[in-house]
Amino acid sequence: MAVSAWACWARMTRILILGETGQLARALRRVMPADGSVMFAGRTVADLAQPETVRALITRTRPSVVINAAAYTAVDGAEREPAHARAVNAIGPGVAARAAAEVDAAFIQYSTDYVFDGDTERPYVESDPPAPLGVYGQTKREGEMAVAEANARHVILRTSWLFGFDGTNFVKTMLRLAAERRVVDVVADQQGRPTFAEDLARVGARVADCLSSDDRPERRGLFHAAGSQDATWYEFARAIMAQSAARGGPSCDVRAVSSAEYPSAVRRPKDSRLDSARLGALYGIRPGSWQEGLAATLDRLLIETGRTGATS
Repeated sequence: MAVSAWACWARMTRILILGETGQLARALRRVMPADGSVMFAGRTVADLAQPETVRALITRTRPSVVINAAAYTAVDGAEREPAHARAVNAIGPGVAARAAAEVDAAFIQYSTDYVFDGDTERPYVESDPPAPLGVYGQTKREGEMAVAEANARHVILRTSWLFGFDGTNFVKTMLRLAAERRVVDVVADQQGRPTFAEDLARVGARVADCLSSDDRPERRGLFHAAGSQDATWYEFARAIMAQSAARGGPSCDVRAVSSAEYPSAVRRPKDSRLDSARLGALYGIRPGSWQEGLAATLDRLLIETGRTGATS
């Protein structure tokens, strides 16, 4: 993780983070200042599916920056629940961003590599035209546009293949399957850049700091924020098994399969690598390698579970 020195909070910054119980919000809690300047809100207080609850909270608390770490992320589930996915990923963020603008607050929105179809055969840059393959990607793209239209002081951070200590993610799923099976099938023809949640949280913290203290127009807009190293799901899975076994944790064989052999309600991008150079140039920070993040994740998860597998 390449990190420049903090500009430091020049004045008392009030940051509101939506999605309190999610994987990313939990990582944000660990990296944000513990000085009372950061508030967290979950669905019981501010539900993006009921956007007026979010508007009311923002109006009442009047933060300096709002970070939306909440989303509908079930790719297959979005095909079955398109209206709910659109409410959480597109309509709700648009209302929240407008409410933030009304109290002169900046807005940070997280998005996804799934806004692309994966056909470029090179890492995507911010100027590449989106072409989502399913409802999840479509609704996240709609959310990007809604936020950009609603609040001029916005930053959209597209990321990919998020994993870490909390919630449901690929690393924890592989550890669970390793404890249950002798062989697990993993697709080998989809390529991306796995991103450690702690790294992505530090990016969000850095961006929030700059939007509060050094809000230059060139620091607004769309940025890619993904891990620095490529991998297929198969390569990622094999690394999980090898590193887990080295720590005395669960491990099993990994068999490479094609996307056609893996049943799914929606086609995934074949190559969704994101180029994060612009983020590094303008903010002095970008996520590091997934290998380093994986080592940190396994160290923590296997200690928490007595080196017998990951928690649910």
